[in-house]
Amino acid sequence: MNLRQKRQSLCFTIEGLNSFGTVLYFTYLYFLLHDRFGFTDKANLAVAALLGFGYALSSWQAGRLAQRWGYLNALKLGFGLMASGLLAGMQLSSATGEIICAVIVTLGMCFTWPVLEALISENETPDRVPHAVGIYNITWAATNAAALFLGKPLTEKFGYQCIFYIPAAIVAAQVMLTLWLEKLPLPAVEHHAAAPPDENRPAPARAKNFQQLARLANPFAYIAINTLIAVLSGVTAKFHLTPVFAGIACSLWGFVRLAAFVALWQWPGWHYRFRWLVAAYLALVLSFAVILIVPNLAVVLVAQVFFGVAIGLIYYSSLFYSMDASDNRSEHGGIHEAAIGAGNCLGPAVGAVSLQFAAQNANAGAWAVTGLLLAGFGGLLWLRQRPAK
Repeated sequence: MNLRQKRQSLCFTIEGLNSFGTVLYFTYLYFLLHDRFGFTDKANLAVAALLGFGYALSSWQAGRLAQRWGYLNALKLGFGLMASGLLAGMQLSSATGEIICAVIVTLGMCFTWPVLEALISENETPDRVPHAVGIYNITWAATNAAALFLGKPLTEKFGYQCIFYIPAAIVAAQVMLTLWLEKLPLPAVEHHAAAPPDENRPAPARAKNFQQLARLANPFAYIAINTLIAVLSGVTAKFHLTPVFAGIACSLWGFVRLAAFVALWQWPGWHYRFRWLVAAYLALVLSFAVILIVPNLAVVLVAQVFFGVAIGLIYYSSLFYSMDASDNRSEHGGIHEAAIGAGNCLGPAVGAVSLQFAAQNANAGAWAVTGLLLAGFGGLLWLRQRPAK
């Protein structure tokens, strides 16, 4: 294994650990709030909106600061903040305290994802960036799905304290890996002969338009994702599922997203094809509504398959178009993550407000967020016709 491969392997390991730890904590924090403090779907959606707002506000600036301070310095700061929030949350017994700790963990996380996205494409030639982005997506999606699946059995067996001490132990391992990465010298910059023009690569204006399209679609995908995650405790309670089946119901869409990432990594035919993006968006809207509204478990599980494929293509598009031959990659990664945070805030906020003013309709939040997703579809069509700037 050469120096470049060793550095990348360390980066992917840190990334996979980050995904498992953060998903275990943030997903099952809503279960803790539901089971220990009696939070309703409306209250959990409000918490999700708060955390999404903090992430959107901080990620962009964190990406820019990482560009100035150095990637590894930013990572260490992020892990320090995350550890502080997790260790404090382990000691507290109030809902307010747990939410404050979650805000601290969120702020720390802002310094991790933009940096990790930049590190995996650092010193890569443009023709190797798609390969690196593919491995990055598969890595975080695999550990993300594993955390979704294992979280419910883990909390049943070890109690909700495990959503603090397992991620805290993971952060400690990440710090050690980061210090190891810091000691490795930077690989020499590879010089290649000029590649012949890629006939399939679009003109700069068209490429910019697709970057804008994906950056619009991805926050709406996260509107759906974070709304779903915030009410999963209610979904599993509705069907009276055992811990194992609850794990399946919470994670099926994550495993399907992983499979979609593998397929999209191996098949580049979707690159710069609007029909794929628009089909994925329509599948997102329909499957989201079915998962939250239809009272049939089999139908919900089938809808999760379409949901996983849709969010897989939308997310992959956003990151690929952001990283494809871009400079200042941690800043681009910060913009990508800030857009995710905006979606994480807006969807749950709309759901919570809808449940507040239409409390008699249990599906009011789901219908309101579905309407918001449809508005995003209109924006997608409008942006497609608008010249890129």
